Amino acid sequence: MIGRLHGTLVSKHPPLILVDVGGVGYELEVPMSTFYHLPECNHPVSLLTHLVVREDAHLLYGFLSEAERAAFRQLLKISGIGAKLALAVLSGLSVEELAHAVARQETGRLTKIPGIGKKTAERLLLELKGKFSTALPVKSSSSEGAQGDAARQDILGALLALGYSEREAAAALAGLPEGVDVAAGIRLALKSLARS
Repeated sequence: MIGRLHGTLVSKHPPLILVDVGGVGYELEVPMSTFYHLPECNHPVSLLTHLVVREDAHLLYGFLSEAERAAFRQLLKISGIGAKLALAVLSGLSVEELAHAVARQETGRLTKIPGIGKKTAERLLLELKGKFSTALPVKSSSSEGAQGDAARQDILGALLALGYSEREAAAALAGLPEGVDVAAGIRLALKSLARS
């Protein structure tokens, strides 16, 4: 399994790029979120990779961040979602935008992506629900911080489900103490929203 490549970027023709690693050229497909942040050709580049082995081909996909690769792998687990569609999703939305769309069950965000209709979007949102807080790395360096971010994501989702606006929910979240658990966080957020 090829997990990472470090070499010289030889060519860029979206979504395909060519990376020279010690004289061997690796063709990779990348989402546009990665493509836009690549260096100029003939400059060094490091990419995390995912190898897909099929009967007729071995396909390599590249990502600049662990969050992108984790999201790609999560998408591939969904029945009927292949690598091309997973790349299209990550080309149309950043990982953060996808996580927000899933948390808020926003079908409209996904149907704007070429190749995704209403039914596919609904299935994606249903299958991905609850996956992002556990499967995707959070920007925090500590597991305690990651748990805190996941809890806050769950609290935000609960407040939005209860009918509060994004602005109201965000304001309530801002007033919560660090490291609060989901149940206590929802109670405290509801108290502060009732006062405002």
